[in-house]
Amino acid sequence: MGRDDDRGAASEVLAEFRALVDGADRKFALVRDLPPGARGPLQLLYFRKAFKAYTRLWQLQQRRRSELVSEGLCRWEIGEVASRIGQLFYGQYQRTSEVRFLLEAYVFYEAIMSRGYFQAAWGSVAPDLKLRYKELRFHVRFLIVALLLNRTDEAVKLADRFRALVDESKAAFSATNFREWKQVVQEISRFLKADAYFKIARPLRYNVIFDAHPSSFPYISRFYTSRVLRLKDALLTSYHRNEIKLAEVTLDTFRMIQCLEWEPSGSFYQVPVKQPSENGALNDQNEASGLIDINLAVDMTDPDLPPNPCKAIIYHPSVSKLIAATATICDELPSDGILLIYISSSGKTDCSVDFQKDVHGNSLNFSKAKHTTQASQKRENSLSHPAADNNPNLSSKIGHYLCLGSQGNGASNNLYPEDLVPFTRKPLFLVIDSDNSRAFKTIHGAERGEASALLLSHEKPLFLSDTNVTSGGSQFTYFLTAPLQAFYQLIGLSSDIEPDVYSNAESLLSSALVEWEVLLCTSNSLDQVWAQILTDPFLRRLILRFIFCRAVLCLLRSTTGDSTVHLPECLPSLPDSVSPKSAVTRNHIHQLAERLGVLNHFHFLDSIRESVQSR
Repeated sequence: MGRDDDRGAASEVLAEFRALVDGADRKFALVRDLPPGARGPLQLLYFRKAFKAYTRLWQLQQRRRSELVSEGLCRWEIGEVASRIGQLFYGQYQRTSEVRFLLEAYVFYEAIMSRGYFQAAWGSVAPDLKLRYKELRFHVRFLIVALLLNRTDEAVKLADRFRALVDESKAAFSATNFREWKQVVQEISRFLKADAYFKIARPLRYNVIFDAHPSSFPYISRFYTSRVLRLKDALLTSYHRNEIKLAEVTLDTFRMIQCLEWEPSGSFYQVPVKQPSENGALNDQNEASGLIDINLAVDMTDPDLPPNPCKAIIYHPSVSKLIAATATICDELPSDGILLIYISSSGKTDCSVDFQKDVHGNSLNFSKAKHTTQASQKRENSLSHPAADNNPNLSSKIGHYLCLGSQGNGASNNLYPEDLVPFTRKPLFLVIDSDNSRAFKTIHGAERGEASALLLSHEKPLFLSDTNVTSGGSQFTYFLTAPLQAFYQLIGLSSDIEPDVYSNAESLLSSALVEWEVLLCTSNSLDQVWAQILTDPFLRRLILRFIFCRAVLCLLRSTTGDSTVHLPECLPSLPDSVSPKSAVTRNHIHQLAERLGVLNHFHFLDSIRESVQSR
């Protein structure tokens, strides 16, 4: 009777475990399905409920592991619970930008990998295809988290394991087509190659040692006497054909994500090594697992840094989804906050090929195409502005919009400048990285309440090497997030360089940024729009890097006739003291080019060259 009672009790424990799994999964789905821009009490409530459900589930399996195993509980089921907890942490990081959640996700993913929760099923007589898919998805998620934490060595190992797992899966499930997973293998290879272009480069996050310039602090502080704005939230999205991406993280948004975060100091990124015990619990944790106690996670906040601005990363959104997310964020933006909207997308007609053909691939008739063109022109003219009307670079072959996709009705995937105008009731910092970014100049002067700051990319990227846009992400975004690496790529310099040479080049660039920063802060002609945001370190750094990008591209010897298509623009205009024509700006670019031995790629005024040589 005792043995039967024990077996009955074990069955009850397993039934309780299954019930908790179902309940936790439902709560997980509520969190997962929240809009990307969801903030506030509802989002936090859903997250806490899901977190509490998985905490109970995790504690149960640790207390009653032997009984659950005796009733047939598999190790991969424990791994799936841990994976869901990791997903919750990663999702919370995406919404809050708190790196502590990213670290927690890494801890759980690393534990799953080290304990082989999914690998234990490899030797089964009848391999489970659904289980294999779970394992493949887990590897991709872990890889993304490792890359965001700059753990390149671990990311490379994960990529090798993932590639081997796909090959093993093709052999084990010969009747199944693993074409999509083979494409993921190719995506990972392209992503790692582009991300690891410079092995000696420092992280993209804001580092108080390298990015803060003490000599300019007194000048920045004078802006605190007037209205100042802080970057509180950011909306990041990109869509390009054949763009480099990993799952739903594109290379451009990956760079912008890190660019808008603080680099933790000291040993904050060091995750302590924890050895698992017999039942999978961590030896240095009391009770079940302190790692999934949300209150204990507060201890992982870096006390030396302010919080990161929140971010909403939207992968290939429809225009309506993008507008809805923007509206949600703007509605909750505080009075002293500014929203950064980053959009990297094509504006050319090649991204709308799908909706120019019918379901059989035949071209639409001329009358319908003419009607579409007229409708587009009507929308484009709804916001008239002299700068846009008189701009010869706005080709008639390119509509005044961005393409956010090629599926379904093409017109519904076109984002027009006037779509963003209603949100100018709140302060906006717009970064439009597109071959048609200049169409969005019409926003300047058409605002509904707050004047917006705009950084607009060049129409055509410029390279002096065989590198192209798709092999390394957007050139403009690269300059904003990693300016020195972008300079190297532009000129075609090898990434295999001496650390001393690269360090000297970094020092020269830093000196240039310091001087431009002081010039901006002391300028009497600085527009109020820029004055309100110069105190924010993230936005100030973007502005300084824009100045560098514009100067480099302006002074570069262009092989094309019209050099203006290679120049980015900003609205309102920045002071002439930081323009590419100023002697200060030219001197800094000359010094950098001279140090790297690439003077022949640039054109400088003779007077500037003589003044530099006479120093």
